[in-house]
Amino acid sequence: MQSNRAVFLDRDGVIIEEKVFIHNPEDVILINGAAEAIKRLSSMRLRVIVVTNQSGIGRGLFLKEDYQKVEERIDSLLRRSGASIDVSYYCPHAPREDCNCRKPRPGMAFQAVRDLNVDLSGSFVVGDKRSDMEFARAIGAKGILVRTGYGRNTELEGKPVWDVVADSIEDAVGFIGKWIGEEDNGK
Repeated sequence: MQSNRAVFLDRDGVIIEEKVFIHNPEDVILINGAAEAIKRLSSMRLRVIVVTNQSGIGRGLFLKEDYQKVEERIDSLLRRSGASIDVSYYCPHAPREDCNCRKPRPGMAFQAVRDLNVDLSGSFVVGDKRSDMEFARAIGAKGILVRTGYGRNTELEGKPVWDVVADSIEDAVGFIGKWIGEEDNGK
């Protein structure tokens, strides 16, 4: 049975290696340990939700169809390892469009509430950018900054808006497991 809690994962730099405006499925490389981490999150009865800004679409650098092909490649690679994402949401808008779905705004999380009845206050966000951590704050979730992707640079910028820093998505799952365990034990 699935809970109403979720882990919102940024895509680029968290699940797959960071490449600027990735739009070619052949360029998709899973970050070491990402598939195993996603399996562990599912085993914790958490919804695994990808939330990703894809402004390359809004900027005219690639098409929605290109984005979909990249997503299919990611899903295929994860399935080979026995992992899966519950749902992926993306913002196709350029920053100048001022939409509600572009992180750090909460639009994608609100969509998850509508679609999956997600409890945002009991959820987690794992990302490598300040906007991911500000997204966590905006939805009332715990934020875990990972040092993969742009994470090391984000950490060095200072002014933390995250709850904890982890070396990778695997380490982030360890923090989530600890937090859930503490709650289950009444701490």
